[in-house]
Amino acid sequence: MGQKIIQVDAFTAEPYRGNPAAVCILERAADERWMQDVAREMNLSETAYLSPHADGYGLRWFTPAAEVDLCGHATLASAHVLWEEGHLDARAQARFHTRSGLLTATREDGWILMDFPARPPTPAHAPPELVAALGVQPVYIGFDGSDFLAELESPETMRVIRPDVRLLRGLAMRGLIITTRSDWPGYDFMSRFFAPGVGVDEDPVTGSAHCALGPYWAKKLGRKQLVGYQASERGGIVRVRTAGDRVILGGQAVTVLRGELV
Repeated sequence: MGQKIIQVDAFTAEPYRGNPAAVCILERAADERWMQDVAREMNLSETAYLSPHADGYGLRWFTPAAEVDLCGHATLASAHVLWEEGHLDARAQARFHTRSGLLTATREDGWILMDFPARPPTPAHAPPELVAALGVQPVYIGFDGSDFLAELESPETMRVIRPDVRLLRGLAMRGLIITTRSDWPGYDFMSRFFAPGVGVDEDPVTGSAHCALGPYWAKKLGRKQLVGYQASERGGIVRVRTAGDRVILGGQAVTVLRGELV
């Protein structure tokens, strides 16, 4: 028997929307080079690897180019697979030991709720290459220790912008979040995310970016519970609740493929 691999569309209830992630549940921790090779083969923004842990699962995430410290959609996909495939009881909490500490997930009314670290951005000087890559002047630039966050003037500009990923690739960052208030009913804010430096020119829906977006918009809008829409071509919905130095990210997921690495 080969290694089972499952592909899940995360932050959506519809197949072929949201952000696809591959999930491998391993019998033991795997060789890092093999994990990177599989991630490159899958060519998704992230492939997740779970291995047994005394209190839950070890969890690592790989893009086609590199291992990353935090990933929301592949964590959501991992929790979904654990419940759907019977590795966890439907009422049990999923516990993941990661580079970013302990992350947990629970199920509630058809949604998966994940407890993640908050990463509120602080005002930052906009590198000239970043502004040049965007082609517009942001109304705000912040940095959360990993990503730049740029608020743009209008939702329409944010939806149609095509950043120069070659310029973004040269910046000292994981990625760039662009965001605006929403002009669509049912959503408080919108965003997009670009991470060419780790092999993802544009990520369809980025849970970890909402660790910054949640605190940022909660402060601006004066509310702790928000709904964000990531306006990529595939699109996806992220519910966010701020809770001190944590954020609770809510999303849905659907399995689209089951296969075997031979």
